[in-house]
Amino acid sequence: MRVALNARILQAPRTGIGQYVVALTEALRKQAGLDLELFLGTAWGADLPSEPLPGYSRRTSLAKRVPGAYRIRRWLEQSSFDRGLKHRQVDLYHEPTLWPLEFDGPMVMTLHDLTHVHYPQTQPADRLAEIERHVGRAVERAQSVLTDSEHVAGEVRRHFGLSEDRVIVAPLGCAARFHPRPYQALERTLSGLGLVAGQYLICVGTLEPRKNLELALQAHALLSASVRKGLPLVIVGMPGWRTEQLDDTLKTALAEGCVRMLGYQSDAVLAELIAGARVLLFPSLYEGFGLPVLEAMASGVPVVLTRTSSLPEVAGEAGVYVDAQDPQGMSVAIQRLMEDETLRQRCRTLGLERAKAFSWQRCARITSDVYRKVLGG
Repeated sequence: MRVALNARILQAPRTGIGQYVVALTEALRKQAGLDLELFLGTAWGADLPSEPLPGYSRRTSLAKRVPGAYRIRRWLEQSSFDRGLKHRQVDLYHEPTLWPLEFDGPMVMTLHDLTHVHYPQTQPADRLAEIERHVGRAVERAQSVLTDSEHVAGEVRRHFGLSEDRVIVAPLGCAARFHPRPYQALERTLSGLGLVAGQYLICVGTLEPRKNLELALQAHALLSASVRKGLPLVIVGMPGWRTEQLDDTLKTALAEGCVRMLGYQSDAVLAELIAGARVLLFPSLYEGFGLPVLEAMASGVPVVLTRTSSLPEVAGEAGVYVDAQDPQGMSVAIQRLMEDETLRQRCRTLGLERAKAFSWQRCARITSDVYRKVLGG
């Protein structure tokens, strides 16, 4: 069985879907009787790229100013995809994003979430138009649709009117680099960032409205001045806000060192940043899965999170839940985890145990079973 997997997303710095493509590819290659062909956007290849395309962010920024840029890029990618198919005997095509390329054969797609439905304001207008132009027809074309969680599976079935058996849940896994680490082992990396292990809170994720970062910022601001100075809030993710756009409260917190915005970090550094955190805050309004929650639990770090969308499926009883509109509640939860060692150890123990239930091997096994079912095997 030979499967073409669209890995074009790896041209960009790796965020959620990029991590999915990398980890799934590595796990699928351990499945017997399965060969993967990777389409990388401009060419085909056997190897996963170790770095994003040089200058990707600058090119993307320039493309946003070109009318019809998304359609032009899609035409170029389709042409490259078609040329490569002429030299490959591909049985099935797997698309991990919202807009599959044209393929004259069986197709499986992964819908990680329905952000474009629930939060269309977070998408550039031209990108949203392309999603709406392609995603409905793509779902109709797909023999099976994979999702990361039961929550999204239910949304997909209802929104697109799909039968139960066409939507399959393949929960994500956690990379081996996320595990408990002695604080002294983190000293070199953290000191270079001006941090001390166990003495900061962390938020991880691309900075956009649905991530609800304001909740974490407001909750942190409600802590006493001495606590805020001794326990800064560290924000890690692709830049979404510029300093001049921040309100006066946050500007003051940044100036005082109470909030640190570290931007995008490499996989290795991120794993150490999470392992060294006192608590992970995950204030999101909507998630298809919530990988940082799983990564924190696997690292032995307690999580304060909102009880929204798929997040309870991931954290289970290991998380400390708060309302997505309640900064006071999140602030109290932080304070409890700082002061109540019994609660902290309970969250740590339950989180480590909970994380064992998720693996990329399981995700790959479910995915390859879907491939075989689609191909009649």
